Amino acid sequence: MPEPKPTRRTFLALPFLAVAWPSLAARPVVITILGDSITAGYGLPGKAALPNQLHEALTRIGIPNVVRAAGVSGDTTAGGLDRVEFSVQKDTDLAIVALGGNDLLQGLDPKRTRANLDLIVKRLKARKIAVLLAGIAAPSEVGGGYARDFNAIFSSLAKIHGVPLYPNLIEGVAKKRDLNQPDGIHPNARGVQVITAKLAPVVAKALAARR
Repeated sequence: MPEPKPTRRTFLALPFLAVAWPSLAARPVVITILGDSITAGYGLPGKAALPNQLHEALTRIGIPNVVRAAGVSGDTTAGGLDRVEFSVQKDTDLAIVALGGNDLLQGLDPKRTRANLDLIVKRLKARKIAVLLAGIAAPSEVGGGYARDFNAIFSSLAKIHGVPLYPNLIEGVAKKRDLNQPDGIHPNARGVQVITAKLAPVVAKALAARR
């Protein structure tokens, strides 16, 4: 894919890239999204799915990139742990770990979810792959104690491992009928655009910080 030319507007919008980014210009950065159905683009054509939308958003702000989709519909954190070594290839510069939604839907023990995510992050860091942890927030319908324990997982692990955190992948989209597919769980194309607009600057910052 042709490398986009940075513009003055790019550096006004994301000033931290003005100094940090030239060192990455030799090749596109490789981003792998290790996730579930939301990151796999369930119910959407490929162009509308999160991996492609994130690729295009980063390209628009002057970051040459390849975004690899490593989402599996229905995957839990245990499934992500089982496949992290082969799903996240060795040339990945940044892995976005976006798992936990199916653990929440299935009511799995938050301690097990935390342990799985902890091992995923450890394995990626051991391979010298930068990590961005993308959380998911328990809805208000979930019991208070469970929701509290589940929601604490992501901020706690991000702090322990010193990795950036995107607290809630579906922020601004959850429970909004016009931004979700008929099942009320998976974002539609407009919902993915909302997610991408919020996520892309966080990804850009994480890429710059790893240099």
